Amino acid sequence: MSDTAAGQNMLEVNNIEVIYNHVILVLKGVSLSVPRGGIVALLGANGAGKTTTLKAISNLLRAERGDVTKGSIVLQGERVHDLSPNELVKRGCIQVMEGRHCFGHLTIEENLLTGAYTRKDGNAAIRQDLEKVYSYFPRLRERRTSQAGYTSGGEQQMCAIGRALMARPHMILLDEPSMGLAPQLVEEIFEIVKQLNSNEGVTFLLAEQNTNVALKYATYGYILESGRIVLDGDAKELRENEDVKEFYLGIGGDAHSSFRNVKSYRRRKRWLN
Repeated sequence: MSDTAAGQNMLEVNNIEVIYNHVILVLKGVSLSVPRGGIVALLGANGAGKTTTLKAISNLLRAERGDVTKGSIVLQGERVHDLSPNELVKRGCIQVMEGRHCFGHLTIEENLLTGAYTRKDGNAAIRQDLEKVYSYFPRLRERRTSQAGYTSGGEQQMCAIGRALMARPHMILLDEPSMGLAPQLVEEIFEIVKQLNSNEGVTFLLAEQNTNVALKYATYGYILESGRIVLDGDAKELRENEDVKEFYLGIGGDAHSSFRNVKSYRRRKRWLN
């Protein structure tokens, strides 16, 4: 990777292969890049490998007996494969897990404050950032004394994103933010993601099954199928692609068993590079 590319991109994933339990090949030659200050969508059906890709980046695979066995992951110009998840958080890369994973017995505000555990800049700065989170998520201010376990799915998703913001991240890996939420709430959360991106300069890589809404807010997209990138491009172009419409937006005629069976599909074969 050139110095120019490293300067332009927050993240570079280069031909990675992921194996679980030493035998199960899950990702095969996945390559993607996320520009500094961008919003990139990682799309695909359930089981395509989206969450595994995010966990490979955030180094959470080993807790599930998984490992990156080939390729490289470069964050802000440095290889991060050997760093712990905690060290990655300190470097400003945080994953918001699928399913929110709030601490149900803690209040919303206590959950938010756990996101600042790596910081050493004092209580005043932390309280200032807490107020900033509340400005983006007014609903959390209203529910700040409520136990997180008794709040709605949308409020828990807001809490999970707000908790990540408390660490002052450069990049957030956002896994299935729309899962289980009403369409209106999904739009609300993606609007806040857009604001955080434009106002705070936070870079986002979001894994999402809701292709329509993801491509509406992202600038670039990658489509995963069976652990491989089968298509990538500008988000607007992907939304207008007839095959993407048919397979992922629910628009189109004849059904195909796989995106890779359509005539216009050209496999990139990056894993052979």
